[in-house]
Amino acid sequence: MIRRDFIFKGSTTISAFACQGIPFLLGADHKSTILDGNDYDLPKFKDGARLLFQGDSITDMNWGRNQKDRNHYLGHSYVFLLASRLGVEMPHANLEFFNRGVSGNKVSDLRKRWHKDAIEMNPDWLSILVGVNDVSQGRGQPIDLKKWERDYRHILNESRRTNPELNIVLMDPFVLRMTRLSSDDQWKYWGGEIDKLGQIVAQMAKDFDAVHIETQKIFDQAARNASPQHWIWDGVHPLPQGHELIARNWLQAVAKATNK
Repeated sequence: MIRRDFIFKGSTTISAFACQGIPFLLGADHKSTILDGNDYDLPKFKDGARLLFQGDSITDMNWGRNQKDRNHYLGHSYVFLLASRLGVEMPHANLEFFNRGVSGNKVSDLRKRWHKDAIEMNPDWLSILVGVNDVSQGRGQPIDLKKWERDYRHILNESRRTNPELNIVLMDPFVLRMTRLSSDDQWKYWGGEIDKLGQIVAQMAKDFDAVHIETQKIFDQAARNASPQHWIWDGVHPLPQGHELIARNWLQAVAKATNK
């Protein structure tokens, strides 16, 4: 398999990232062919597959609650980037994309709205990124990890019970040390709690045979090659290039899982 730059050909920065081990997309049998330089694996989806993205503000990014307004129905997060890219690369797959992230949500909030915003939507693919609000709204107190995992496992169990063939993608919550997270005390709390949640997500990914994306490690690596401020503006919320980083790694991980 040949490692290729995803969009920027001949970019010094991108070449440095590749040398340092930031994952970029790999070319194989199912490749992008529309644009020169975009030689990377494409996932395999059944025709008409419904892809549902759940989470908090990182996923939400102001998606339009009026779904008839097709200018704004996906918001401007990594969900929009994935829909636009796969819509170009796989036009005959008739994929449907749905963003149901809600700003400020914790995993317990997802549980409360799960039937309406997930079960009733009957997705073929379910992607979840959640956890940072459980830390931010904890007021410096340790998270009840058992309850957090119980709530998370509940929504996964309900989804798989409804659709045993459901494909799941789980992404680790992530933060970078900057702005309000710069002090030793703040970083010790935020970074420590996020790490604990990431360990739970990793175990659940194994238990549910889900695609696991180690988002914290991805942003840590990116922040070593450029500044943290290049990717995230407040320690939590990605800038456009941060959302692009999520989208690339989501696409790479799902392509790898579906092209075995």
